[in-house]
Amino acid sequence: MGRMSGAATTEGTLRFAEKAEAKGAIPAAHFRTTSRDLRLSSIGLGTYLGASDASTDQAVEEAVVVSLTSGRTNVVDTAINYRFQRAERSVGRAIRRLVERGLVDREEMFVATKNGYLAPDAESSVPIERYVEVELVRKSKLRPADIVDGSHAMSVPFLTDQFERSRANLGLETIDLLYLHNAPDAQLPLVGREEFHERLAKAFELFERFRSAGILGAYGLATWDSLRAPRGSPEHFPLEEAIGLAESVGGTDHGLRFLQFPFNPAMPEAATLRNQSDGGVRRTLFDYAQVHRLGTFTSIPLLQGRLARDGPTAGGLTRAQSSIQFARSAPGTIGPLIGQKDPAHLAENLKVAELRPWDEARFRSLL
Repeated sequence: MGRMSGAATTEGTLRFAEKAEAKGAIPAAHFRTTSRDLRLSSIGLGTYLGASDASTDQAVEEAVVVSLTSGRTNVVDTAINYRFQRAERSVGRAIRRLVERGLVDREEMFVATKNGYLAPDAESSVPIERYVEVELVRKSKLRPADIVDGSHAMSVPFLTDQFERSRANLGLETIDLLYLHNAPDAQLPLVGREEFHERLAKAFELFERFRSAGILGAYGLATWDSLRAPRGSPEHFPLEEAIGLAESVGGTDHGLRFLQFPFNPAMPEAATLRNQSDGGVRRTLFDYAQVHRLGTFTSIPLLQGRLARDGPTAGGLTRAQSSIQFARSAPGTIGPLIGQKDPAHLAENLKVAELRPWDEARFRSLL
C-alpha cells in the first residue's frame, strides 16, 4: 500500500476548525493559528504509553479516529520509539481509515513524530535486544560511536533512516512536524556544548533538505528538562543558540518552528522561570516562544495520570479537565498533548474543547 500524499494546509486546517465551530459547541478560541497560518486545536492527542500488543494498537487507532471525527482535535503526536514503532503504525492505520471513508481530509490534520532515541521494532523478526546491531549498525545506518548513553543518536545517516521508517510506519508521503527527541537532554551533558552544536547544525541541515524535498513541513525540539532548566545549570539549553543554528543552515525562513516540553500545575517552569535570554532580555519559555513565533505544544498535562487522581480542581471541572484547561490557557501555547485511550477518559478530556481557555489573569492566578 502506497504512502498517502498531502500535508496539513492553511485551507484544510481552517476548514476543519470552521466545521467544528459551525456545530455550535466549540468556540473559535479553541483553535490557534501558527506562524505558518495553520489552524490547530488547543487539545492534541498523544500516543506515548501502552503495551506493545494488538489490543493497545486497536485502542490507539480508535482514539485517533474518535478524536479527529469529534472535531475537537486535529493534532496527533507520536514518536518512532513509542511502543517500539507500533504507535506510529496505529496512527497511520487510523489516518488511512479516516481519509478513505471521507471523514477527515489529510490536509485538515497535523501529524507530528519524533526521532532520536534508538527504536527497536516490536513487530520485526529480529529480537528487540539485537535489533539495533542487526538492522542499524550492520547496515551502516548507525555507528556505535554515535550512540550516547546507550539510547540516543543524532547522526545524519541514523536520522535519515529513522525518518524514512517513520514515513513508512505512518503511511504518509509528508510528515507535518519532526522533532528531535530530547536531544539537548540526552546529548548536551555528555558530549559538551561545542560538539552538540555541530551535531544539531547537521541535523537541522538534514531537516532543511527534507523540507526542500517536500516530505517534511517543519521541525522542532521535543524536550524534557533542557528548555525549562535554570540558566547556568549543566542541562540548560538556550533557545537563542537553537535559532542561531537553524538560521545558519536555513536562513530566516528556516523550519525550526515548534517546541514541546512538560507543563502542568506541578511543573509550571515554562510560565514562571525567566531562563531564556533574548538579546539581553530575560524571558520565560512561553514568552520567548511568543516573541519569536515558535509554536509550543506541552506534554504530560496530567502528569501521567497523577493529576487526574490528585490534582487541583477549578470552575466545576474534574481534576483531569482542570489540568487540561490550565495547560491550554497558557499565553502563547497551542495546547497540551494528552495520551488517552480509554473511551470514558477520552470523552471527559475532549469535553474541555467546549470551553473558552481562561484569560491570562485567571491563568496566572492559578500558577
